[in-house]
Formats: sequence, C-alpha cells, structure tokens
Amino acid sequence: MKRVIFLLICIAMLAISPALVAAPQPLSPELQKLDISIGRWIYHGKTMPSATNKGGSWTWNADCRWSGNMVFLECSFTNDWAGKIVKSLVVDTYNGEDQTYWHYEMFATGAKGDKPFVSKMAIHGNTWIEYGQEAARGKKIGERIVYRWQSPTRVSVAIEISRDGVHWKTVDQGEGVKQP
Repeated sequence: MKRVIFLLICIAMLAISPALVAAPQPLSPELQKLDISIGRWIYHGKTMPSATNKGGSWTWNADCRWSGNMVFLECSFTNDWAGKIVKSLVVDTYNGEDQTYWHYEMFATGAKGDKPFVSKMAIHGNTWIEYGQEAARGKKIGERIVYRWQSPTRVSVAIEISRDGVHWKTVDQGEGVKQP
C-alpha cells in the first residue's frame, strides 16, 4: 500500500512539474529587433582594392541563436577573408542601464584573443550600425559595419571607414542569405 501511495505521489508530481517550470520570458521590444538574425546565414562579399589592399572575396558562415536566458544573441562565425580563416563568437544585446545596443566579438583564430571587438550598435528601422575604431598608420580611423535587412532571409552588409566621421568610404561589401 505504501508503494502504491508513493507511486501515485510520484505520478502526481510528474504531472504538475511542467506547470512549476517557468515559461520562457518573451523578448523585450528592444531584443525583438535582434531576433531577425536567428538561424544559419551565409554571407558572400568583396573587399575593395585600395592603395594598401589588393582586394578579394570573402565568405562568412554564421549560426545565431538566443542564449539560455533570452538576453544575448550569440552568433558563431567562421569567416574566410580571401584565404585567412577567422573564427569568432559574437554577442549582441541591449543594455537597459545605458539604453544602448552593444556588439562584442571574441576571437579563437585570425586575431589575438586579448583584442576583442567591442562597439556600440544603433538600430534604426531595418538598419543596424556597429561603430568601432581601427588603428592605421598611427591614426585612429572611424570604422562602422552597416547591415540593411531587406527581408527576414536577406541582408546586405558594408564595412565603411571615415577619417572625419562624416564622409564614409565602403571597403567591404556583401550580402547574407538565411539558409533553410
């Protein structure tokens, strides 16, 4: 009889335990803007030839998903920059304290591990802009990465530089397509 009562209690606990588990929290309106990039993406593009660069083609492979707490968009990248492989983890989020989007990129290969790329990110409609700086010939040059979402399955990307923060020159341009 004790075994039957114990078994019934166990069955009852199993039946109600899903109700005790908290349902996933819906994304905040700010984080909903990042949701478009969930999934597997392949980007193809070109680096524009310049006085310091011969140019070339590149391919990015990205797999993006939400973190367990649904606060961080995590994208693992394997990029082929004209034969140079760069593997990185990108984390995008919205910080409620400073009310700003942030983009963090950490490198496993292709760049030094002690130099993560951290930038503020702005989202205006279907356009995301990551702002950064890069040292070149002893000067700081403004750099930004601009994503323009044409649809939930297609995005254009441009990497641009500026010496004055007003006039921008495209140095890389491509397109990403979401994979089925």
